[in-house]
Amino acid sequence: MFGALSVLLLLLFDQITKYSAQSLLAGKKSVSVIPGVFQLFYLENRGAAFGMFANRQAFFILVAAVMTAVAVFVYLRLPQEKHYYLLRCVCVLIAAGAVGNMLDRILHGYVIDFLYVSLIDFPVFNVADCYVCIGAALGVVAIFTLYKEDDFKFLNPFGQNNRSNGKPD
Repeated sequence: MFGALSVLLLLLFDQITKYSAQSLLAGKKSVSVIPGVFQLFYLENRGAAFGMFANRQAFFILVAAVMTAVAVFVYLRLPQEKHYYLLRCVCVLIAAGAVGNMLDRILHGYVIDFLYVSLIDFPVFNVADCYVCIGAALGVVAIFTLYKEDDFKFLNPFGQNNRSNGKPD
């Protein structure tokens, strides 16, 4: 229940920010929040980061659906121990971000981007992108620093004691 509610709340926040950006920024010049550092800039992104692979909406919808399915699969398989709380958060962030951008592509044919870090000329992005990036970064750091290989036995569909060579311990 925590996971589904969290994804819905994050998705709602993402969609509200995109609706606000579309309503307030579309057709207007950028709004400087911190001069020379951060701006609000409306962009209808029909591709991926840097506009790559423009107009391949079906491909991006499929990628988002697969990301969401993997996040949900892992989330549902995670043991309910406190030890796995961070991984549950990672799954929630990735699912919310993937669904947020997938929803844009389905409803509009593009993703609404509006956050621009002009200091480093970073591509324009949105809240859902933040969810995916933060979730992925946390996941990588957690996997390599907080968890051991044995902590991921729950992902093995063939049982906890089977090894890749098919022989028992």
